Amino acid sequence: MPLGPRLIVADQVAGHIRVVDLRDGRTTARLDGRHPAEHAGFLALPHDRTACVDDRAGELLILDPYGPDSGRPLVERRIPVAVPAEHLAADPTGRLIAVTTGLGRNWSAWSDQLTAVDLADVRGAGAVRVRTRAGEPGVTVTGPAEDPMVVLRHREPGELTAYRHSALMAAAPSCPPAEPVSTLPLGDDDGHGDAYDPLTGRVFAAAGSGVHRSCPDGDVLLRGTTLPWAAGGRDGGRGYYLRLDAAHRMLWSCVRGGPGAPESWPDWTNDAWWHHLDTGGTGRLDLGPGLVFRLAVAADHVAFSRVHPDGDELVLVSTGGRTPAVSARLPLPPMAGAPRRGGTPWDGVQRRAVAASPGGSLIAVSRGGHGEVHVFDAATARQTALVTVPTRLDEGGLLALMEPGDGAYHDPVGR
Repeated sequence: MPLGPRLIVADQVAGHIRVVDLRDGRTTARLDGRHPAEHAGFLALPHDRTACVDDRAGELLILDPYGPDSGRPLVERRIPVAVPAEHLAADPTGRLIAVTTGLGRNWSAWSDQLTAVDLADVRGAGAVRVRTRAGEPGVTVTGPAEDPMVVLRHREPGELTAYRHSALMAAAPSCPPAEPVSTLPLGDDDGHGDAYDPLTGRVFAAAGSGVHRSCPDGDVLLRGTTLPWAAGGRDGGRGYYLRLDAAHRMLWSCVRGGPGAPESWPDWTNDAWWHHLDTGGTGRLDLGPGLVFRLAVAADHVAFSRVHPDGDELVLVSTGGRTPAVSARLPLPPMAGAPRRGGTPWDGVQRRAVAASPGGSLIAVSRGGHGEVHVFDAATARQTALVTVPTRLDEGGLLALMEPGDGAYHDPVGR
């Protein structure tokens, strides 16, 4: 029987990973005692592989979700990396990877370690650690396949710093400091969100003033024009996340506006922001008030989960027509530990994770604290499955959804 969609459900708090065949709900593999880094997410790799970082073990895990169907192990390789993992990215071939470190469960920046990984290095550990700059840097791996650059996006002061991946791999032992080959000031100290377009070589960094664009030219990062958040007759707010829809050649974010206080989160406004990489067209669509953060890219839809005291919903935006449009708003069952009015939306509360595959129409949304994942078909706007796991999925868990040969690796940044 041909292979079908696989859903990876990870509970980073309880330490559990499960692979589910969405055609029949069968669990095909499981791992216990593994705690994937929620912020770094899953990184799609060629040949239907995916990667994540075990934040407790300090290991990059290369997973083969279809392996157990053919007698291969789920974990194809384990590589030591610095933690807590903040962001994770690969070059377009999926061979060269970079992992940055962030705050973890700490209140201030303390780690400056960057790990460079070469999956072709089978004689050594396959990874080298260096020191860069303490913070919460984003990362992309850009440029020619023979010698790409690792580009870090920093805050306070906001800047991009670039390093040759080959130079990082050649660094001496004992975590030496690494000097960038190029530095590009951003002018914003509030960067949050990164994307890379392998076709054009452009790097994108989200910040308060808009989406900064740059492109490597030899050892130099060239500055491009900044894309404004204002679009489609709507303005205000800023995006905190960037995602590439490689098939439709579109860049996506969610623009948050309204009162700045975290306790006022039910009154935050949220717009889906999109930019067509080839035509230059840009637009915004109203998603509704509350908390909208990450998004997922399916074959002909982009999915957003919206949390609000008056009811949560999955918002589907169609991408198959000439202009993106909201195609469905599907109610989601409430979470017992959901954020409440007067409190913050991320301290001691439950959240939702959302996942999709660019090769199919299925959307998965978790129900934090309940051990449930609701699966919808964007093509019919109907729920098709309910996946339950033996752990609570506190903080929303972490999801990845894949179809065989879906080309998800064309977005080479962990999500």
